[in-house]
Amino acid sequence: MNPAAAAAPPWRPLRRVLHRFENGVAALALLGMVLLPLAEIAARSLFDQAVPGAIVFTRHLTLWVGLLGAALAAREGKLLALATGELIPAGRWRSLAQRAAAAVSAAVCGLLGWAAWQLVSVEREIGETIAAGIPRWVAQLVLPVGLALIALRLIWAVSGWRGRAFAATGLLVGLWLASHPEVLDGRAAWPSLAVVILATLLGGPIFAALGGCAAVLLLTEGGVAATVPAEMYELSVSPILPSIPLFTLTGFLLAEGRAADRLVRVFRAWFGWMPGGTAVVCAVVCAFFTAFTGGSGVTILALGALLHQALTNDRYRERFSLGLLTASGSLGLLFAPALPLIVYGVVAEVPIRDLFVGGVLPGFLLLGLVVAWGIREGLRSDAPRVAFDRREAVAALWGAKFELALPGLVLATLFTGLATPVEASAVAALYTILLQTAVHRELSPTRGLARVLRECTVVIGGILIILATAKGLSYYFTDALIPERLVDWAEGAIESPLVFLLALNVLLLLIGCLMDIFSAIVVVVPLITPLGAAFGIDPVHLGILFIANLELGYLTPPVGLNLFLSSYRFDKPLLEIYRATFPFLLILALGVLAITYFPPLTTGLSALVGS
Repeated sequence: MNPAAAAAPPWRPLRRVLHRFENGVAALALLGMVLLPLAEIAARSLFDQAVPGAIVFTRHLTLWVGLLGAALAAREGKLLALATGELIPAGRWRSLAQRAAAAVSAAVCGLLGWAAWQLVSVEREIGETIAAGIPRWVAQLVLPVGLALIALRLIWAVSGWRGRAFAATGLLVGLWLASHPEVLDGRAAWPSLAVVILATLLGGPIFAALGGCAAVLLLTEGGVAATVPAEMYELSVSPILPSIPLFTLTGFLLAEGRAADRLVRVFRAWFGWMPGGTAVVCAVVCAFFTAFTGGSGVTILALGALLHQALTNDRYRERFSLGLLTASGSLGLLFAPALPLIVYGVVAEVPIRDLFVGGVLPGFLLLGLVVAWGIREGLRSDAPRVAFDRREAVAALWGAKFELALPGLVLATLFTGLATPVEASAVAALYTILLQTAVHRELSPTRGLARVLRECTVVIGGILIILATAKGLSYYFTDALIPERLVDWAEGAIESPLVFLLALNVLLLLIGCLMDIFSAIVVVVPLITPLGAAFGIDPVHLGILFIANLELGYLTPPVGLNLFLSSYRFDKPLLEIYRATFPFLLILALGVLAITYFPPLTTGLSALVGS
């Protein structure tokens, strides 16, 4: 008998079974989200009728994918957190910070998990169904279960049994607070908020900060913590939200095979003759992928090595290459069907099609600025060019025809009215599944596809749980009439819309530096949209400049997200990444100012399309 196997803890096989079960349920839920909208399209087109419950089930599967994905992310240590935790010196201090962050985060999970169980109990008494006779409480059961799994995994991730025991006390405190809410009723909120925020700065997950702050603010003012999971549920089953997991899956599938190689070949064949041709290619390919993955992190991590090697081979300076790839990771956030545009449309209640159209010219402006800087670098470094070869250009175009057709397919289904945004995202997901498994055969239709579904669910869970808990905090702001108070203050303190836009630029730059783009949208947008309306700012213009500013925040030191991702991906010190990215930060800041103060960039194309 193998001694190592004999020494293995007896619970390890049980844990493997549990992990496989979780992976399977999460993958099936995501796959169901792909198939149900497609069945709806087929039934509507062929039989002029709907599939009973298809839309409702798709929305509730989003809830399951989000919570199960978050539990998987906690299991793998991939819950989104601020990068400030990495600034703590390794060793004892970082270990203490990890324990404190885990204890507070577990307390938040315990508080929200118990509140979610209370919500489920109330729904069980009411007895309402969602479709096909399935009770609503059954669909909501994933809320307390998912939060419990996250809490246990945050505790288990702490090193050493003493550290885990300390973190577990946080879970007990959270459960106790959930059963004794009167402890916080009428008390000052700031001490508890300070503890939650400090834990986040020490490395706690962002969702715990948002959910914890929401629960504390509600409880100190006599509210109930169950409001937070109720808002989590309402957001997760909103009509447009299922498009986020489906477009993310599309991006993951594209990054899985050799789509990046084919696209690099296309753009190099067509633009490699230009000065800085390789730099231009890298910027365009990054923008293409980010538009589908919805986050710069996936682009930098998935394509960074390939594109960095291409730049190195063509003798581009190391500092320029690092800066280009760090900045280009978020260039596609203004191009359809980027997820921030969809989330903004959901939260601000702005038509998503208008945001897709409004982001085209600003997106090309920011991309053009980076491309121009790449051309300058190509001239400066005398980087080699690729002579234009008509045969190679046509062959490369033909080789990547399926990938290049994808944006057109999505936009055609949307703007012709053939499909809703959710159905269009399902079409895109199925298209890429068939492309990778049947056409290119770069992905196994069984194990390979299951692995991609699991990896995608982890990222989706990390995003959706942030959105869901942020909705609870947004509910508190609305209930406390904070947007109305801000409008009254701004109208008295700021007279000019131009001054308002400048102040908004500064505020959003700071927010983009400190918060991820999705939680910033859910928390901040309900606060600024009334201000925008008061100053006569077009809703689409406000949305595009909001996302453009947050895109810039990804590059802003000291804790811009792209800076840490590049430091990790390319194994370079943060200070080196700061220096490399600074020129791109400046030129993109000029682009953001142009977008802010020249509204026709965002509204002109919409007016032209509308006419």
